[in-house]
Amino acid sequence: MGTTETPPAADGAADESDAAAGSQLSTAPEEERGQAVPGSFGGVRKPGALGYAAWTAREAFGWARWFWRQLTSMRVALILLFLLSLATVPGSLVPQTSVDAVKAEEWRKTHETLGPLYDKLGLFHVYSSVWFSAIYILLFTSLVGCIIPRTWQFVGQLRGRPPAAPRNLKRLPAHTTWRTDAEPEQVLAAARTLLKKRRFRTEPGSDSVASEKGYLREAGNLVFHIALIVLLIAFASGQLWKSEGQKLIVEGDGFANTLVQYDDFKSGSLFTADDLKPFSFYLDDFEATYERTGPQRGTPRTYEAHVTYHEGADGPGRKATVKVNEPLETSGSKVYLIGHGYAPVVTVRDGQGDVAFRGGIPSLPIDNNITESTVLKVGDYRTKNGGKDQIGFKGNFVPTLDLKTGTMLSQFPDLDNPRLVLTAYHGSLGTDSGTPQNVYQLDVSKMKQFKDKDGNPFAQALKVGDTMTLPDGGTLKFEGIKPWATFQISQQPGNATALAGAVAALFGVAGSLFIQRRRVWVRAVRGKDGHTVVELAGLGRSESAKLPEELADLAAALQADAPPVTATDAPDPAESAESADSSAASEGARA
Repeated sequence: MGTTETPPAADGAADESDAAAGSQLSTAPEEERGQAVPGSFGGVRKPGALGYAAWTAREAFGWARWFWRQLTSMRVALILLFLLSLATVPGSLVPQTSVDAVKAEEWRKTHETLGPLYDKLGLFHVYSSVWFSAIYILLFTSLVGCIIPRTWQFVGQLRGRPPAAPRNLKRLPAHTTWRTDAEPEQVLAAARTLLKKRRFRTEPGSDSVASEKGYLREAGNLVFHIALIVLLIAFASGQLWKSEGQKLIVEGDGFANTLVQYDDFKSGSLFTADDLKPFSFYLDDFEATYERTGPQRGTPRTYEAHVTYHEGADGPGRKATVKVNEPLETSGSKVYLIGHGYAPVVTVRDGQGDVAFRGGIPSLPIDNNITESTVLKVGDYRTKNGGKDQIGFKGNFVPTLDLKTGTMLSQFPDLDNPRLVLTAYHGSLGTDSGTPQNVYQLDVSKMKQFKDKDGNPFAQALKVGDTMTLPDGGTLKFEGIKPWATFQISQQPGNATALAGAVAALFGVAGSLFIQRRRVWVRAVRGKDGHTVVELAGLGRSESAKLPEELADLAAALQADAPPVTATDAPDPAESAESADSSAASEGARA
């Protein structure tokens, strides 16, 4: 048996059969070379208006065709993909209006020089800017233009058959040969059976068998590029139809998925209120425990919200637990747990003794130990003389107060020693103007602070059960404490599509990297000495050590049906094959 070898390239150009052997091993389009200068497409311009019109049409069509070929080339697609990656960088570094309008506006005010420039460049709304959309659309067009012709070419290759064996198999990168006593027909039949078992697609010839394998490599390339288009579509749909809002819910209260229920809401440009799927949930209980000792003191150990949710307008109630990074998924939306705090429950009575307010006051944490900023506005209030007034309270809620520290800040996030520290104001809250106000801020520009008998600002630290009595006869009683949780409700219609595209892209890349497209030919002809000369040769799309190994394995398996001749004085099998080719050619010439 001869050894698998990789001979140097033969001198001179290969014949037509050699060229056909390596044709269509790839669906990648060949680069077209041409002169791209004005006048290169119009040809000779004939005199007269008709000649000018014909020349102009040819020139315009030629340039359009050239531009389309450049746009749909793989080189330009990779450049556009790189530009798209660069274009996302400003969206990560510069505050985006669609994500946090307040933060973006503060950035503008802080950077007076860069702010107007960034505005003109669209850096505060990168993903909806003209230049980002242009890159995005060009990349989408380029990928589609690459995929469509390659897909049709690949379908044509699947429908075609492996090309006939080249005349000189020794020219191929991997080649082996031996002589056997088996008949040529027997060797070719055994070779065809063997190749089919190895999942090669075979095509018999007069004195050879052609086979091909590795079509999934090109399929992987196409799947990868199609997956990129799927990802682009998913990204676009996610940006255009997305919705995202936040809601603070006190224990015992609930939420229905309607626009008026959100505390803060952002959406894509094509989103409408009808796109909100109906569902609701109630916060039954919030459970939080914290590490009490060691360097991680105050770190949450249990942090979960127990809810009852209803799918649809009147679906049955179901229990669920929402944790950090473990959202509730219902009706196409995800409900994330993003924050926790405490709501002091108070009862406010006016100077007439009537209840002016009763309920919890959601307060905003200002540190990791959940020291909270507390604001309460009471717009319908009467003094002890019966006059109309408006009052407001602001201060802090402290879950664990320790006066030994000399501060009014909480020393631990749990309710070890809770206090509600408030000051009271009266006057105009500014709510009658109709201008929306932040419920967590109190504008005291048109209000006066209550004074005690000594003329000092009126303030008091309350325990649960304590009552603050205002100078005008009104009271505020600290009834208790309820936990609250902040939820983010997100609807991203393109997430499932993006996941499918990403998985398909991984499979496509794996196929294109690890599957090798190759062809194997087996020739068996009768030599002058009466023995059958067997030749095996292989050709791959790219040089690989696996092809010679595979060819050697095929040769070893084929020798079970075509054992080599053991005579030591036998002529060289390659010379016998050339003699057989010459004899066949002479007989054909005489015929």
